[in-house]
Amino acid sequence: MNREMLMLVDAISREKNVERDIVFGAVESALAQATKKLYEGDVDIRVSMDRDSGDYETFRRWLVVPDEAGLQNPDAEELLMDARDRVSDVEEGEYIEEGIESLPIGRIGAMAAKQVILQKIRDAEREMLLNDFMARGEKIFVGTVKRMDKGDIIVEAGRVEGRLRRGEMIPKENLRNGDRVRAMIMDVDLTLRGAPIILSRSAPEYMVELFRHEVPEIEQGLLEIKSCARDPGSRAKIAVLSHDKRVDPIGTCVGVRGTRVNAVTTELAGERVDIVLWSEDPAQFVIGALAPANVSSIVVDEERHAMDVVVDEENLAIAIGRGGQNVRLASDLTGWKINIMDAAESAQKQADESHSIRALFMDKLDVDQEVADILIEEGFTNLEEVAYVPLQEMLEIESFDEDTVNELRTRAKDALLTMEIAREESVEEVSQDLRDLEGLDVELLPKLAENGVHTRDDLADLAVDELTAITGQSEEEAKTLILKAREHWFAGQE
Repeated sequence: MNREMLMLVDAISREKNVERDIVFGAVESALAQATKKLYEGDVDIRVSMDRDSGDYETFRRWLVVPDEAGLQNPDAEELLMDARDRVSDVEEGEYIEEGIESLPIGRIGAMAAKQVILQKIRDAEREMLLNDFMARGEKIFVGTVKRMDKGDIIVEAGRVEGRLRRGEMIPKENLRNGDRVRAMIMDVDLTLRGAPIILSRSAPEYMVELFRHEVPEIEQGLLEIKSCARDPGSRAKIAVLSHDKRVDPIGTCVGVRGTRVNAVTTELAGERVDIVLWSEDPAQFVIGALAPANVSSIVVDEERHAMDVVVDEENLAIAIGRGGQNVRLASDLTGWKINIMDAAESAQKQADESHSIRALFMDKLDVDQEVADILIEEGFTNLEEVAYVPLQEMLEIESFDEDTVNELRTRAKDALLTMEIAREESVEEVSQDLRDLEGLDVELLPKLAENGVHTRDDLADLAVDELTAITGQSEEEAKTLILKAREHWFAGQE
């Protein structure tokens, strides 16, 4: 039987044009799988076959795991301390083996063995084809729609297949068998049978790659696309930067009579593209991203990574866009949270903020309204600035003498210390179940505690807008955290 197996290995190797070693590996795997069926547990079997004689040995083996980790699979694992009783110098992650009786090839049948081997060969061929394809370094997958698979579209390019999931298609795009399709290669998942290359037509990266193909200056390094935001099939924004003063970034991407941008739009089912000039100045970048709306003024909040953008009544609808599309894309493009408001709303917000800051100064610094207003007029917005801004800057305030400045700084530092002690005491009241909540940043605990949120149930009871107001998180982050806090309410339910 060993001679027959060698002949079978040689025949399959020639027929499938694969190395003998790959076929031998498939034979060893087939024998190991057959031997494994003789045991009740999930054992680990290894077969080693001599490439010249066809003789083989069979081993049962155990993975050596740390003592503190415990055994997840006692049939195929051994604790380090027990393993060293058998092999003194063995280390974690290594295997200890024990020779067992080999299963005769005749007991699994030549045909059964051949089927297992051929399947292994097909898997090896598939992996070789995939490796060859990926080695080309192509980012865009070009193929033909072959079939539908549970809502996904399988795209074929030669002997390689890609998978375009429903969520990665352009909305309202109707692809049929035989249609020519281009898509971005996002990932390779070898656990997926048949079509392991994951594709996308809706990812921002796909638009960037399309522009790279249409605009040679990008490939040459004269232009760079810094960021991209998309509402697939409807509208998109890209931010471009020129590394050569002689090259106009926007005009170059648009092309003569719009040929370049129109080529991208056509490929993406009519998706309209706004091309924005990237800027190191975040405020200037946001102003450009909100085009075609004209911005009256802008206030940057570094701490919250947000901007209040003021536009007049005529530009309000344009800045927001249909369904909030324009401001949403601008926010995604720039990475800043953008709040659009008109002049009246801005004035009211500033008045409310001034009132809040005034009340803080009057309370914590024990000063009258006149002193508090002077601080506000000079640009002070919190106690930290009063306490730690360079002394010389405060001495330049005409209304204050040196004694007043020193007294204000001392009071601010004392107030901050008192508030910190109170904050720490408040955090101590936070329950352990809230502290242990997965996804909760420990830096949020003081903010939650200050607002009376001390338990997981307190957090679960909050609305999304309430939590964003407390923590300054995005709506998505707040929603995720609240849902996590509510999980124990539904534990045990179907």
